[in-house]
Amino acid sequence: MAINEVPRFRPTHKSRQLGMLESQRTWIHSAIYLSLIAAFLYLLQLLVSHKLILGHHQHVTVKKQPNLPLRFRSDGIFKILQVADVHYGNGITTRCRDMVETEFEYCSDLNSTRKENAGNVHEAGNISLEAGDNIFGPSTSDAAESLFQVFGPAMESRLPWAAVLGNHDQESTMTREELMSFISLMDYSVSQPNPSAEVSDPSKEHLLADIDGFGNYNLNVWGAPGSQLANSSVLNLFFLDSGDRAIVDGVRTYGWIKESQLSWLRGVSKAYQGQNQDKDQSADIYFLSATPPALAFFHIPIPEIRQLSPKEIVGHFQEYAACSSVNSGVLQTLVSMGDVKAVFIGHDHTNDFCGNLSGIWFCYGGGFGYHGYGKAGLPRRARVIKVELEKGEKAWMGVQTIKTWKRLDDEKLSKIDEQVLWERQP
Repeated sequence: MAINEVPRFRPTHKSRQLGMLESQRTWIHSAIYLSLIAAFLYLLQLLVSHKLILGHHQHVTVKKQPNLPLRFRSDGIFKILQVADVHYGNGITTRCRDMVETEFEYCSDLNSTRKENAGNVHEAGNISLEAGDNIFGPSTSDAAESLFQVFGPAMESRLPWAAVLGNHDQESTMTREELMSFISLMDYSVSQPNPSAEVSDPSKEHLLADIDGFGNYNLNVWGAPGSQLANSSVLNLFFLDSGDRAIVDGVRTYGWIKESQLSWLRGVSKAYQGQNQDKDQSADIYFLSATPPALAFFHIPIPEIRQLSPKEIVGHFQEYAACSSVNSGVLQTLVSMGDVKAVFIGHDHTNDFCGNLSGIWFCYGGGFGYHGYGKAGLPRRARVIKVELEKGEKAWMGVQTIKTWKRLDDEKLSKIDEQVLWERQP
């Protein structure tokens, strides 16, 4: 070996074994470490994943379907409970507005849902309708959670319920389209995002793409069981999206019902004309009202509502009607259709009157929710609509009368301002 040559290291058998053992220990430690991480992540997923779905504590379930079709009861009555402007926020932490201090020790959104429960029990309606501004976006941190709360009483009643949107619903965490889709999937809801296109193949059915807004749909109410009209629509309920806000000529205004919606409405109405023109040979009774009467529901009033004077109404006219600056011809359309007998609106909380415009009654629901503005000393209220069938010689026939009144949230749940909106003439 040369003097300057460095001797090379030659690993012994023992050193090679030690190296292999060290590599095995490192691999085992890594495997244990990764297993611990995986176990921790799995436990974390079990603990918190259910809180990430539908408002933090709702479980994903199959929708509970309402008992359909909608129909009159065996006593010939169909009753509707209309609540408008609930303005639900975040529940118990959302304080009430415009209340007399002595009325409640502590008042919150929960007073609104308790009231809705009481109304459902007291009136025992066939369907409840939420007439817009169901939630108050600026006070709502989670739209889905608040929707579950505001519609909770309706779902607990296990009766069908429907809703339209107001101008504040979309100001939280959902768009108007998302809101109506979500509402349509809730338990016992008969709401629809928009009408479906009429196609020959049901599997290819899709929503109409050329209609404005979200929440335009109609519901049919069938005749009493066992009657000649048990399988026919004797009352139609039309729902329309009146929008939220808009800019017209540089000026901010409220939304309005568009021509595409009115065109759809005219088409639906026309399809029902003459459908019940039939004759019962055994009773020799002819159902004269061939086209079933209809009721319409939307949130923002039409401009013509301002033409009514306090002497022409039933109820309270306490604030200026906040409608759109655009007159899209809603009243003219409804008059030309001929089947809509009454329209039910919300939006102006301290107005609760009914007034007649060109033969059609327009009725405010009155402020319902405690977080929405109101008037101190004026009880919150809901509107009831009662539709009665005509009694034939052997069975119930078509609609005879449409009545309405209001229920106050006072100690007696007082009933006020009962009136007849329409009565079929012989």
